[in-house]
Amino acid sequence: MSAEIEYASVPDSSTLATMQRMREQTSILGSMNKLLVANRGEIRTSILPCPLAIRIFRTAHELSMQTVAIYSYEDRLSMHRQKADEAYPIGKRGQFTPVQAYLQIDEIINIAKAHDVSMIHPGYGFLSENSEFARKVEEAGIAWIGPPYQVIDALGDKVSARRIAIQNNVPVVPGTPGPVSELSEAVAFVEEYGYPVIIKAAFGGGGRGMRVVFEGDDIQNAFLRASSEAKAAFGNGTVFIERFLDKPKHIEVQLLGDAEGNVVHFFERDCSVQRRHQKVVEIAPAKDLPKSVRDAILRDAVKLAASVKYRNAGTAEFLVDKQNRHYFIEINPRIQVEHTITEEITGVDLVSAQIQIAAGATLAQLGLTQERISSRGFAIQCRITTEDPTKNFQPDTGKIEVYRSAGGNGVRLDGGNGFAGAVISPHYDSMLVKCSCSGSTYEIARRKMLRALIEFRIRGVKTNIPFLLALLTHPTFVSGDCWTTFIDDTPQLFDMMVSQNRAQKLLAYLGDLCVNGSSIKGQIGEPKLKTAVILPVLTDSTGEPLSTTEPCTKGWRSIFLEKGPVAFAKAVREYKGTLIMDTTWRDAHQSLLATRVRTVDLANIAIPTSYAYSNAFALECWGGATFDVSMRFLYEDPWDRLRKLRKLVPNIPFQMLLRGANGVAYSSLPDNAIDQFCLQAKKNGVDIFRVFDALNDLEQLKVGVEAVRKAGGVIEATVCYSGDMLNPHKKYNMEYYLDVVDKIVAMGTHILGIKDMAGTMKPQAATLLIGAVRARYPDLPIHVHTHDSAGTGVASMAAAAKAGADAVDTATNSMSGMTSQPSVSALLATLEGTIDTGLDATLIREIDSYWGQMRLLYSVFEADLKGPDPDVYEHEIPGGQLTNLLFQAQQLGLGTQWEETKKAYVEANKLLGDLVKVTPTSKVVGDLAQFMVSNKLSPTDVVDRASSLDFPDSVLDFLQGMIGQPYGGFPEPLRTNALLGKREKLSERPGKSLAPIDFAAVRTMLEGKYGKITETDIASYVMYPKVYEDYQNFIKKYGDLSVLPTKYFLTRPEINEEFSVEIEMGKVLILKLLAIGPLSMHTGQREVFFELNGEIRQVTVDDKKASVSTVSRPKADPVNPSHVGAPMSGVVIEVRVKDGSLVKKGDPIAVLSAMKMEMVISAQASGKVEEVSVREGDSVDGSDLICKIGKE
Repeated sequence: MSAEIEYASVPDSSTLATMQRMREQTSILGSMNKLLVANRGEIRTSILPCPLAIRIFRTAHELSMQTVAIYSYEDRLSMHRQKADEAYPIGKRGQFTPVQAYLQIDEIINIAKAHDVSMIHPGYGFLSENSEFARKVEEAGIAWIGPPYQVIDALGDKVSARRIAIQNNVPVVPGTPGPVSELSEAVAFVEEYGYPVIIKAAFGGGGRGMRVVFEGDDIQNAFLRASSEAKAAFGNGTVFIERFLDKPKHIEVQLLGDAEGNVVHFFERDCSVQRRHQKVVEIAPAKDLPKSVRDAILRDAVKLAASVKYRNAGTAEFLVDKQNRHYFIEINPRIQVEHTITEEITGVDLVSAQIQIAAGATLAQLGLTQERISSRGFAIQCRITTEDPTKNFQPDTGKIEVYRSAGGNGVRLDGGNGFAGAVISPHYDSMLVKCSCSGSTYEIARRKMLRALIEFRIRGVKTNIPFLLALLTHPTFVSGDCWTTFIDDTPQLFDMMVSQNRAQKLLAYLGDLCVNGSSIKGQIGEPKLKTAVILPVLTDSTGEPLSTTEPCTKGWRSIFLEKGPVAFAKAVREYKGTLIMDTTWRDAHQSLLATRVRTVDLANIAIPTSYAYSNAFALECWGGATFDVSMRFLYEDPWDRLRKLRKLVPNIPFQMLLRGANGVAYSSLPDNAIDQFCLQAKKNGVDIFRVFDALNDLEQLKVGVEAVRKAGGVIEATVCYSGDMLNPHKKYNMEYYLDVVDKIVAMGTHILGIKDMAGTMKPQAATLLIGAVRARYPDLPIHVHTHDSAGTGVASMAAAAKAGADAVDTATNSMSGMTSQPSVSALLATLEGTIDTGLDATLIREIDSYWGQMRLLYSVFEADLKGPDPDVYEHEIPGGQLTNLLFQAQQLGLGTQWEETKKAYVEANKLLGDLVKVTPTSKVVGDLAQFMVSNKLSPTDVVDRASSLDFPDSVLDFLQGMIGQPYGGFPEPLRTNALLGKREKLSERPGKSLAPIDFAAVRTMLEGKYGKITETDIASYVMYPKVYEDYQNFIKKYGDLSVLPTKYFLTRPEINEEFSVEIEMGKVLILKLLAIGPLSMHTGQREVFFELNGEIRQVTVDDKKASVSTVSRPKADPVNPSHVGAPMSGVVIEVRVKDGSLVKKGDPIAVLSAMKMEMVISAQASGKVEEVSVREGDSVDGSDLICKIGKE
């Protein structure tokens, strides 16, 4: 009979009539042709199929029977209701709980009688072992598919079954002679037989009402809990006690008996792999069980069943100890979950046999005599559950977002077909589907099961599949030597392969982008590039295309790899010309695009770059702000970027920016943190380390220099150039710079770096400074860096080259100029015919065609800069900071006061003593400038009110000495007054007083939070703990977004727009946005629908706009010292007091964050906190009231 016809969900009247006639014509049971299944199955879902009920319906339909389902209100949408020919609810809505509904004996029998049911199958669980139900069914004149109620009474009670076994000389585990209802009896048994013992429910199974008690455990507590659990599960709290066997195997025998007293076995199953006494994996037949033991167990099972005139299906269960002695446990008077693997090895449909025996057939009539029953091969069953193995198998609930099942040769699924959108409820057992795999040998069956488990894709709820994979690959399981407590005894099983769930996480991000727009900080609008990116085709000198399928291997890096850093530096110095370092991959996009260029867009041009820039001194591609921004805003691992680019460009040295004793952080770290970071950077692909200190503090600089030396990298110790050296009033003059250079050379640097962050090095200054250094150190390689802020960058770098610089920095044309580096093509043209760079101008321009497109793609991060800014010689704002400062000013509502901010920058610099302005000192000056503009403070106000102002943290860090010692000393009395009552002054290098990082402790902590951890993870956390944790949390939610094309990272796709994402080589997701659902007024969420590789998928997204509310906050009275106000706009990230707290003047009240700037808001008076007006996470404007402070 056609399954499609039989299982039609809503057949019309003509179809029903046709099916009825077909069944009448093919019926083999006569009048016994209508079957009700008094069960629903194992799954905790209100919609998913119920495997047991459907399993029975399918066999009944094969026997041409009519089928009837019953269901609770919670199961009204379940598929077992649809698979039956008729379905009826149990009681009315709310009359019974979800579980109680299936325990209503009279209700169920009334439904059966009302609809002319001729047979009832109890399934397993619920009423399947209830003798009263069996009796009432038979009294109602309905055939009961199971053993007679008298047999259920005799065997369902484990104590009674034990007596029967003893009477038949079947060995049993020593235990109480009868049921135990008093604690004193339990204590007496323990005193006689000793520990360990096991307490079991007398009227039920499945691990409920069961406790193992070892010596030293609380026998009273175990007894009471077992009894209570048994009563709750089975309605009877009676228990019995047995001696507990250590590491036994659990072997069960499938039995079938007819009404004439004939009993046969269908061989055994090994059910030893259990958790909490519930079976997890079953094997048929038992692997490597000695034949003599197997025969004895089969013989005793049949003997016991025959002695009670057992009818229908049942299972005899035994334990086998280490000496291969077997002990009878119980007979389960029902079909069991794991019967499927017995069917697989014997070829017998046990449910069909059950039904026909209940209708009066004998075993002989069914062809099921013992000599005709044979076993072939092996079968394994895994129970796939919606449980989280990492949380002690806690049941999980929620919506299934993705469901794709296994299949193929030798794979059987019992559980129907799951589907996306099914809701897993907490009402029933956690089993989702049973997967049974068979093969000619145990190993073949095991491998099929592994393959099947890997094929499953279930998303939205946790499953035990990762645990099952770990279990099936464990050597003990492979050998077939498991025991009943194997899972509990083997903690390494929980070292699981965790599903990455990459596709669904990616859809979650895209869904959020569709509903809420981009979350990338600093993005304004959508990219200007609307077409696909075109990669350049490089051509050789004859105009023929260059093959770029593989990276170029020719370049300066080979000298470093083969001969080391000293030989590399010597070769650079001996080069007859000036080499070029390209900054496009780091400083250029930091300066122009807020450091937002993603790894995927660097990788796309990497191989062509390896050819076009093969003679480059280096590619600056890592360190500095790119490190934290990768995690903070791009949600990428900076180490992953480094490794990918290194693989694609093996020939050109990579240079990174290292902030001396700060590493890549903004303040000092313990020295061993810098050592570990540099070692990892070198191992993962960095060759040249441009080491600098923002204050030219040589003691700070030396920490970084020595860390690079230990790591084996090229040391480029750097002097930071600040201001206009040609201005006779500046303290940073030729004498100062040459003094710093002398000390850097004495440190043993391989290369001298000169870093002009603001672009204030005029051509004449370059000529004088580089010329003086070259004259003093003729063998020292010199590398010069500048920004083109004033428009003189090309001229300055040309002057540096002519004065003796060995390498200068440029950027690709489309990413050059203004706050970036000077144009590479412009410099090549300037030097043409005088100084050789070894670069092909044609190839350089071809590479730039790509970056012209990137400039449009990342246009959403462009600063509003129209051209060069000659005012840089006055304000001295570094190139990268100029872009960021303008952006931050706009974010803080100061965009219209940009000119005022630049003036304030000059004033702030003077207040702080005229600093060398390089990250992080440039940030200190910038933060103070914004603070002054936001609070309308003049320089005089800052000095006069220093003791009462809540300065940004970066300013206090500098004044305390956390950044280092400035040339000329700290500004006084500003320093003393600003730190008064808040911080202690440091007079030595900060790192000296910092305790070394305990890397082992960091690893342990991170592994506890995030699982597998690498050395680079540790390095990232040490540099930026909060940023790293936020990044990990983001990745956990959305996955690795580095594979997502930038267009779709920044802006949502159009409806029905198809695009692809390659998540790894050979694995491509083809995606299409189908629809964005309406807002749910109840949840504030929207459903977003996608097509993924042809399958419909949906994600649920919180609509952040739906919950936006406007909060009007009271303002602090600036002249009232009891009012504590916000010094500027920002987000409250920490509140350190509560109503009633006692505070002293200067005590911290809260911490405010605005972009990267954090500041502690402190009490302006001593007293008691009366009113806290904000909470963590609140957004506040400048002068908003934080709290009030009253008298104590």
